[in-house]
Formats: sequence, structure tokens, C-alpha cells
Amino acid sequence: MNTPLVLHPDRLFPADDRIRSIARFLYQTVKNLPIISPHGHTDPRWFADNNSFTNATELLIRPDHYVFRMLYSQGVSLDALGIPNVDGNVSNIDPEDSWLLFAKHYYLFQGTPSRLWLDHVFAEVFKLDVVLNSDTADHYFAQINAQLASDDFRPRALFEQFNIEVLATTESPLDDLQHHANIQQSDWSGRVITTFRPDPVVDPGYEGFADNLIRLGELTNEDTTSWSGYLAALRQRRRFFQQHGATASDHGHPSAATANLSLAECEKLFHKIISQHFSSADAELFRAQLLTEMAAMSVDDGLVMQLHPGVHRNHNQFVFTQYGRDKGGDIPVATEYVQALQPLLNRFGNHPDFRLIVFTLDESRYARELAPLAGHYPCLKLGPAWWFNDSPEGMRRYRQQTTETAGFYNTVGFNDDTRAFLSIPARHDVARRIDCSFLAELVADHRLTETEAVTLATELSYSLAKNAYHL
Repeated sequence: MNTPLVLHPDRLFPADDRIRSIARFLYQTVKNLPIISPHGHTDPRWFADNNSFTNATELLIRPDHYVFRMLYSQGVSLDALGIPNVDGNVSNIDPEDSWLLFAKHYYLFQGTPSRLWLDHVFAEVFKLDVVLNSDTADHYFAQINAQLASDDFRPRALFEQFNIEVLATTESPLDDLQHHANIQQSDWSGRVITTFRPDPVVDPGYEGFADNLIRLGELTNEDTTSWSGYLAALRQRRRFFQQHGATASDHGHPSAATANLSLAECEKLFHKIISQHFSSADAELFRAQLLTEMAAMSVDDGLVMQLHPGVHRNHNQFVFTQYGRDKGGDIPVATEYVQALQPLLNRFGNHPDFRLIVFTLDESRYARELAPLAGHYPCLKLGPAWWFNDSPEGMRRYRQQTTETAGFYNTVGFNDDTRAFLSIPARHDVARRIDCSFLAELVADHRLTETEAVTLATELSYSLAKNAYHL
């Protein structure tokens, strides 16, 4: 039996009729606004080459670790889904077989944000009208593939169909950014920009760190065996990224620790790090100092600084060894901010040319630490509910725990932070519905006027992100 796929027009709105009607009204004012996507991980090659996507599996399963981590948790092997191993090799599995496996397990996503996003993609992008399961898998695979073969479903056409105003990708400082150069040199008007992610050359625990420093020196003709040359190389790569559209840097450190060492202390620590004879405490101190150095560079060059700490990355050693990074094995950890950020904020927290956007996966820190910090320091803004908290309930908790202390204008709207290109409009739609619902409750409580709520709905959906990232 096939179950109809129907997206209820009032999904995610409050159950109370009076508040729901306000939320519905507010949502209508923002539902069609352009999408600002200032932080994400889509592949710039898609937009540079503008080739058709191959098939449903390649597009909707293999890039999306939200999808395959759930399947893996229920015993579905990554090989069976066609996930490449660490060497880039893929098991000899038919993409249609992988799709059928996904469809048979689609029920696992009930109640999750992935289900909301995927159903939105199926219904709104591909116009499918039955729920995905083992009985409808063949129909889905055929219909999606047929549409992907048409020009209307090439990456640039979808970008325009989704009403994306700007889309930021994220690249290593060792990337040549050739795909971004190709986009800039093309006759296409879509705005796809890069983001500077220096983790491979600032984290001594990153695989291949020593070789990465050598490569950094080769790219910049700087002596990356000296502290001054190393910093000069980083400044040069930041400029290179800005030439390819970057307005922000991003830092995925294990903690939010920052430091403010003397020049002599920095040089001593750097030489210990490059000698490969350092402790875990040395590595943490080095990362902490590099955050402060990156802040100094941001003051000079204007890149907005993003900090995404608090993740034990690649927790599953088997998966990491066999398949590499970013395969669903990242787990949130407790993260402290007040003491951790103080050295950096003591130097730059009051500087008019510095902007720091801080994220967390540790929700216990919203009301106690992050909202008070953002509610005081001029440089500091709060990133939206992120990763595991990028969900309807996570978004509600975020607004509930930050608004009274930090207000709305010390936050930066929404970013989708996704590798799954087709989910971008779905994710922004969820965020807009949740924010409109939160605002509707404030109107119903007579804490906001309806006019104020209309303005705020636009700010949260569009303007705050555009302004925060200098877009």
C-alpha cells in the first residue's frame, strides 16, 4: 500500500489556533525571500562544471552523512551504500541497490529533521506524491534519475530555482580554488564563494600536519619552518581566498580555548610543534594561540571569524581508518567558553573591525555563557543551532535560551551547514517556520507587536546573515 506524500502547509506551526494563525501570517512574509547560505560544504565543482548529477544515490545519499550515519547505526554497511574508502575506491555496488537499501530503511528517519528535509526535497523538488519505502523505491529512483538528466536539474539551474542569492563553500588553505576561479570566469551570474578553513595547517593533530606545512610553504614561497614565515604564509593564503570571494574564515577546533602568548613563547612552542615532539597539552595551546593569531589577521583583512568547537571528530576509529574524515562518527562534547575565549576577547573583543561568530553543540552553554558573552562584547555574535541541534526542537531551544539575554540582533540568522545541496531550501524553510512560530508566541503574549514581528521575521530569515557575513 502506497502512502500519499503530503507536506502539511501548517507543519511546525504551534498547535494553538490563535498562535498558529499569527505564525502562518509571518511565514507568508518571508517564505519566498532569497536564500543566504553563508556557511556550508557543497562541492564547488558542481557549479563550475555544471554537469548533470548522475543518479539519486550519488546526489542524495553519498554526500550526506546525516543519512548514512543513521543507516550505519542500524547495521547497514558503508560499502553497501557506495561510500568511498579512504583511498577513494568504491565497492562494486549498483547505485540502484544502494537506493533500495535506503528506501527499505527510510522508516528509521521518522521524527528526525532528515525526514523533514528529504520529504521536502521529494515533494517540492521532484514532485513525488507517495512516501518512500521498499515498494516505491524503483519508482523514486526512475523518476529522480529522469529529472536529473534534464537541463532544469543541472546545478546552476537548481541554484536559481532555489532562489539562492549567495552560497559559501568551505575549502582547505591548500586548495587551489580552481573550481571557484572557473565559476568567476564563467558567464554565469550565480554567486558561489569560498570560506577559509585552516584546520589542516593549524591543528597539530590533523593527519598529515607536517606535510601540510611543507605544502603551505611551497604554495606561498614562505619559510613555514619559522614562526614569522608560517604566519606570513597564512596571511597570504587568506588574501588568495578573498580574491576568490571569501568573506569568512572557519575554525573547527576541539575546544574554544584561546591564548595570548609572547613572541618568544610562540616561537618556542612552534618549534616544539614542528619537531614532532609535543604533548597533547602543547597541541591544545598551539591551537589556542592560532585562534588569537587568526583574530589579529581578521582585524587586518576583514574576514569574519567563525568558531565551531566542541566535537570529538572521527570517534569511530574503524570508520575513520577505512573511510576517512566526515563519515558520521563525530560526537559532541562539553565545551566551556567564558574562560576559554577570554584571552582572545581581552585583545580584540572591543575592536570595531573584528567579528567573531561562535557556535556550540553544548546547549547547556547557551543561557549560562554564550548569550551573556554575546550580549556584552561588540565583536561577538551567536551562530544558529548547529549540526545535531539543527532541528525544530533545537532551534526552539536556541531562541528560548538566548533571546532574553542576547536579543535577536546579536545572532546571525540561519545557515544550513550542509553537504546535501538539494536540502538547502528545505533547511531554510524549517528555520523560517520555527522562527515565525517563536515570534508568533511573543506576539500572542503581547511582548512584540505584529509589526515588529514582521520586521524580525525578515531579519532572521535574510538580513542578519547577509550583514553578519558582509554579503
